[in-house]
Amino acid sequence: MKQRPNHKGTKAQKIVVELIKALCLCVFVLLVSGCGKRRPPLPPVERVQQRTEFLSGAQQGNEVILSWPAPRRNAPDSSVQSIRRIDVYRLAERPGAPLALTEDEFSARATLVGSVTYEQIQTAGDTLTYRDVLELAGQPTRLRYALRYVNAEGQRASFSNFLSIEPAAQIAQAPALTPQAKIAEDSITISWQPPAANIDNSTPVNLLGYNVYRIDESQTEPGNQAINSALISGTEYADKNFQFGKDYRYIVRAVSLGTGGAQVESLNSNSITVAPRDIFPPAAPERPSIAAPEPSSARLAIFFAANKETDIAGYNIYRSTDPDLPKQNWTKLNQALLTRTTYQDDKVEPGRTYYYYVTAVDQTGNVSPPSEVGSEKAP
Repeated sequence: MKQRPNHKGTKAQKIVVELIKALCLCVFVLLVSGCGKRRPPLPPVERVQQRTEFLSGAQQGNEVILSWPAPRRNAPDSSVQSIRRIDVYRLAERPGAPLALTEDEFSARATLVGSVTYEQIQTAGDTLTYRDVLELAGQPTRLRYALRYVNAEGQRASFSNFLSIEPAAQIAQAPALTPQAKIAEDSITISWQPPAANIDNSTPVNLLGYNVYRIDESQTEPGNQAINSALISGTEYADKNFQFGKDYRYIVRAVSLGTGGAQVESLNSNSITVAPRDIFPPAAPERPSIAAPEPSSARLAIFFAANKETDIAGYNIYRSTDPDLPKQNWTKLNQALLTRTTYQDDKVEPGRTYYYYVTAVDQTGNVSPPSEVGSEKAP
């Protein structure tokens, strides 16, 4: 009996074959169309900081000093990523007001108190700052701050993190530095007059102590770290960590007890510039020891101890056959400064007594007083 062909199976196979052919054709077309063609490079994505989450600050006198990291680079005016100014907002509220606050609530209630200009952004170092001058009077207040970056079209980015500060009114006024510092070989001593009142003119002065700041030649503003390791209770400070030949500028801030037990500094005192120069001679060397190296040699050996100063450049040795001769008339034996503490005098006459003294010279050229005199008879 003859079987009938399965037309359904044959038709399905044909459909599968046609689908495979179509898929292969699509792949071929895609490969051919993409081969040998280069698309223009896409412009780099501008990644400019549009907000900061690192706003910080503290009260200093009657000011709140805000600081935050400066943007590392900036986009052109045509970009929405450009930063052309930074607006500073402040919200005054009761100290016990709820801390939870949305951006919309802050935007509706806060006041624009100032801006950081484009020029300030361009010339900033690693950190941008803004000083908000306060009127500290009346009831205690909690201040909440935030920043907004603004582009060239005036469009504002989101707010930064919120910073809350409760400023205190009874903070000491700035002290007054004495114009002249005392420069010694191992210290620069500055002194100051204590503040007469608090910034709200109240007394007694809210005073815990003082901090001293030093600005080196390479700085324009004092850093955040005082050079004193602990609060200074008196009205003077001896800076022993300095170098001759460098110029320094000093300021002092009074420290008061602020809200919640925090320490709050005053505004800066006046500044004084100190230019320490080394005019201090080394100490006189110890008496030199004299000896004849060999009984038959016509020479004398001079030995002496090294000075304890760390800036000694060398030594000079002087000789005379008359111990009563004024020392400025003795003969200097070395032409160049001696960097060792021994010397051989080979220009002596046998049987004659010679007298020696030594002076030390520091790196600035200051000369010590003469040592005591040592003597010996030439063999």
